[in-house]
Amino acid sequence: MRHVLSILVRNQSGVLVRVASMFSRREFNIDSLSVGVTETAEFSRITVVVQGDEELVDQMMKQLEKLPDVVEVQALQTGTSVFRGMTLIKVKADDTNRLDVLKMAELFRAHVIDVRPTTLIFEITGDDEKVTAFLQLLSPYGILETIRTGLIALERGEHTIYQNCEEREYYGKNLL
Repeated sequence: MRHVLSILVRNQSGVLVRVASMFSRREFNIDSLSVGVTETAEFSRITVVVQGDEELVDQMMKQLEKLPDVVEVQALQTGTSVFRGMTLIKVKADDTNRLDVLKMAELFRAHVIDVRPTTLIFEITGDDEKVTAFLQLLSPYGILETIRTGLIALERGEHTIYQNCEEREYYGKNLL
């Protein structure tokens, strides 16, 4: 089962290495990883997509919470959160098929980023299902290259990850 973890960390060098190392040491596999600064320069946010049952994800969260630079860890739920990724797609598009490819892009709200005589590059944002559907439609025309960012996500509504921040009683204790 897919789980999305949002990790609020202090914006300091080496934090990403320490977080990724925790996953590696425990042999947890990461499907997707995205990192970016927040509206506050003091913090960065790491979004991690992992596979596993509830017990495994709970263990991951407890291990993350023990790291000194981790401020908060939040498991984001499908119904109460917004998930997005960005994909760049280079597709063959010459005079014979260019109009068809552009019409498909319009249906999916993909933006044309680059136009060349024989290729187009699109940028599309959305959930995995939307991007995958667009890629399947473009496939017969000849996809030359793609690259996807890791997933990013926020919880819907007024609640924020900052509201969960508190000093943890178990900081530094072995939870295994």
